[in-house]
Amino acid sequence: MSPLKIILVLLCFSFYFIKASAQAPQAASSADLLQQIKKLEVFGSVLYVAAHPDDENTRLLGYLANEKKFRTGYLSITRGDGGQNLIGDEQGTDLGLIRTQELLSARRIDGAEQFFTNAYDFGFSKNPEEALRIWDHDKVLSDVVWVIRKFRPDVIITRFPVTGEGGHGHHTASAILAGEAFDAAADAKRFPEQLKYTGVWQAKSLLWNTFNFGGNNTTREDQLKIDVGVYNPVLGKSYGEIAAESRSRHKSQGFGVPAQRGRSLEYFTVVKGEKPVIDLMEGTDSAALRTEKAKEYFSMVKEITDRFSYNSPKSSVPALEALYRASYEFPFVTNEKRLLLESIIAQAGGLFMEATASNQLNVIGDSLRLKYNFINRSGLSITEAEVTTLGQTSVFKNLKLNENEEITIAIKIDGDTPPTQPYFLKEPHPEGSYNSDRQDAGKPQNDPYFADFKITSNGSTHIYRRPIVFKLTDPVKGEIYQPIQMVSPLSVNASPALIIFSNDKKNENKSITYTLQSNQKFNDKIKFYSATNTGEKKLIFDSLLTLSKNSTQTFTLNFTGNTLKNDAVITHGGIAEVIGMTPQKTALRKISYDHIPDVFYRYEDKVKILKMDLKTAGNTAGYIAGAGDKVPEALEQMGYRVTMLQENDITAAALKQYDVIVTGVRAYNVHPWLSNVHPILMQYVNAGGILLTQYNTNNSIGPVKANISPYPFNISRNRITDEKAAVNFLLPGDASLNYPNKITQKDFEGWIQERSIYHAEKADTAYRKILSMKDPGEQPHDGSLIIADYGKGRFIYTGLAFFRELPAGVPGAFRLFANLIARKK
Repeated sequence: MSPLKIILVLLCFSFYFIKASAQAPQAASSADLLQQIKKLEVFGSVLYVAAHPDDENTRLLGYLANEKKFRTGYLSITRGDGGQNLIGDEQGTDLGLIRTQELLSARRIDGAEQFFTNAYDFGFSKNPEEALRIWDHDKVLSDVVWVIRKFRPDVIITRFPVTGEGGHGHHTASAILAGEAFDAAADAKRFPEQLKYTGVWQAKSLLWNTFNFGGNNTTREDQLKIDVGVYNPVLGKSYGEIAAESRSRHKSQGFGVPAQRGRSLEYFTVVKGEKPVIDLMEGTDSAALRTEKAKEYFSMVKEITDRFSYNSPKSSVPALEALYRASYEFPFVTNEKRLLLESIIAQAGGLFMEATASNQLNVIGDSLRLKYNFINRSGLSITEAEVTTLGQTSVFKNLKLNENEEITIAIKIDGDTPPTQPYFLKEPHPEGSYNSDRQDAGKPQNDPYFADFKITSNGSTHIYRRPIVFKLTDPVKGEIYQPIQMVSPLSVNASPALIIFSNDKKNENKSITYTLQSNQKFNDKIKFYSATNTGEKKLIFDSLLTLSKNSTQTFTLNFTGNTLKNDAVITHGGIAEVIGMTPQKTALRKISYDHIPDVFYRYEDKVKILKMDLKTAGNTAGYIAGAGDKVPEALEQMGYRVTMLQENDITAAALKQYDVIVTGVRAYNVHPWLSNVHPILMQYVNAGGILLTQYNTNNSIGPVKANISPYPFNISRNRITDEKAAVNFLLPGDASLNYPNKITQKDFEGWIQERSIYHAEKADTAYRKILSMKDPGEQPHDGSLIIADYGKGRFIYTGLAFFRELPAGVPGAFRLFANLIARKK
């Protein structure tokens, strides 16, 4: 077994979530330490269950984890992959990766742990039956059972009921799954394959955390009530303040919220199991905690707490060490409690242990260059200190008070080491769920690469695992820590993501640009191909290639329209073949935002080429970006020259050059300055221009404060989630359905995730309503597309999901969009 494989095995040491992963070293004040020591007295555990990132009750989580000091977890059924993005243009899996990190950031604030199932958020669902069918009911249920059996909660709490008041099919499904898993986790006949790794578990109670929001009050005075708005003087904050900080980490959803202070009641009703009357944990203490042996343990913890010195936390270390040694005599002390105890010892002793890599991207077959730092900052009586990574051990010589010792080493990364990849993206997955190994399921992310610091002091030896991180200093942001990645020597990217040819334009010329990225110095003969989904390969380059580390080489494949058949759909990907090296056909994607660690994943970067019956009537487009989408790239493929517009670009004279102005998704939610330019935009339309406004939201989180249109209408929450819903043409003779493309029912085939969102309603009579559609069991909606003539021009508001359909290359969406932005005949 290679050294790297050894460390990967070692990383499976616990289901316990390492909260400090890939973050700056966590400094613990004396108050923090006392708070952690007091957690040694508490053995209760609570698992909160809901459907998405942002569904969790952060105030309750903070209260349970810090005030009650229970081991607290949040199980989000999905990663929020199907939502909208307020901070960028990432969708689908990319958005799920962002929201995963936002949840982990939130948990570092409120003190809870984070878990997931393999369920994929496929978008808004109006009923739980659809959600459970698409997710694969038994598959996602097995994941919920797995988390319960591993976490072993005394109490399970759901955010939503099974009766639908949560409003979203995923919400209701999460409650249904929690109820089924409450029973199944205790049944050895259910998912027996899990019992190779864990035992059955019966939680004592399943509760529903009732709510009063969205105009729906499900609380009653006869329900169990807990005040979670209390102030914690050790933390210096109330749980309303902690919750605001935690919830505000959901930046991709625009969920920044103000701090709340003062009394705040949470209500609970029993779904299954025992009924608590005053406290959540009534009757949950085990018989082991009522023994004489347990009294000995609690007496030791109490003595440490009573004698704790804020000015000298290290004076508690001998007693903490004695408690650690004795903990093996107490059967009720869990591995998680020992990990917490060891962490307290290190922090009370002021130990600084850090392992950093010289590169964020470390090439397989190259060397991993590490720097270890060890400082005995409080002068503990340490007799031995060493550190081990990948089977290689280094010994620290200088153990004196507050003197830094630095060791640098290089370790060969075996050639058979797999590149870093999120565990749930290692294999292709169906529409409704990711695939993962059983033992990975539930984890928020991969375990980081670790260095093991072995420290002997006061007669005890501890191994402290520290993530290996990449550390850099930014002149503005200061010291930054990022996770490290193992990467292939070469990677291949392709652009653009989509190429469109029109059937009637025979001599159009377009090209694919392949970028070969070298992650190490390269000097070898290489063959570079473009390969299609039909199995065809075209040799582009065959020669000696020399690249320096972190450099690129581009290759181009040109096309003309007449080389493709009409209505063709082809995908192209690049493959680099090098003697002695696995063919390189994967790209490396990096997602980077200041509020989360960098996220990397590998994927096969392919270009989709469409040849379709597409006619356009216009040449120039101005685009006002909103929260982020890829519609401008689609416009360019349609043949438009696209200019991205800022506030200063919007003048009456400047807008005359554009055939159409398009506003991106949620533009009016994120740009208050659009109010200032409304008169200019209306003047542009009145003079003959076309203004197309894509969906905006209008609620407490993202209210529309600006004027949008020449005539009034409201933005509703109505949406059509069935992407296959029948579409009725209310005005079949309208130009929007006839010029320059004749729109038919065929143009609504192949749409993805949804038809439309956030429809117009109560629209002025000046608007023409073009389409109607409905989800199963509902009345038709006619607000997905409204058009009004204004002066010589026209204004369009649409909730149709062009922001999803155009990047996905849906031909009918392109044809309809071309009509909406077409100049008049």
